[in-house]
Amino acid sequence: MLSPPKVQALQDVLSLSEVAAIINTTRQLRYQVYYLTTYSLGLRLSETLNLTIADIDRHLMQVHLRYTKNKKRPFRSFATSNLVGITSLLENTPSSQFVVSWGKPPHIRQDKTLVMDKGGIQKTIKLVANACGITKNVHVHTLRHSIATHMLERGASLRSIQVFLGHACPKTTALYTRMTEEVAQNSTLMLNDIVDSLNITWREQRDD
Repeated sequence: MLSPPKVQALQDVLSLSEVAAIINTTRQLRYQVYYLTTYSLGLRLSETLNLTIADIDRHLMQVHLRYTKNKKRPFRSFATSNLVGITSLLENTPSSQFVVSWGKPPHIRQDKTLVMDKGGIQKTIKLVANACGITKNVHVHTLRHSIATHMLERGASLRSIQVFLGHACPKTTALYTRMTEEVAQNSTLMLNDIVDSLNITWREQRDD
């Protein structure tokens, strides 16, 4: 007897107002920067943690992703609003190698830069979502699903979203092509429009 096919549950997606509420309700600047960076770049939890200052090109407004899961789409557009939070954070952590570090200056222990705890990040976003009255099953990866959905709602093609997220499926890879300059430019404008609409209120950085 054949077993029934497995049905993959649909992931919860946050609205723009819910994303803004989570980031604005978050009390620490480093967490705000982490969540907005994860959302605006469509990153996975560890990909944001491994993002370094050297990976950000402020002139081209691009980020070089060196530790993506499938080694796909190494460069992504960077929203100008996100740079505001990162700049504010780095003013207080000038010695940090990573965009989001942990601990008190110089943020280094045994010659290693301290990074945020994965469990703490997941716990915090759930607590903040609950404080916002959001009943959805929110976790860090929800931010990645949400930006993809918001881009689709704004008119982005499925192909451009798949390229933006760096998806790699053997059965569909042949259908994808490199983004044209026009699509890349439109994605940048769309990304800035989405992130700018969040109206983030940045916190002051506090040493732990």
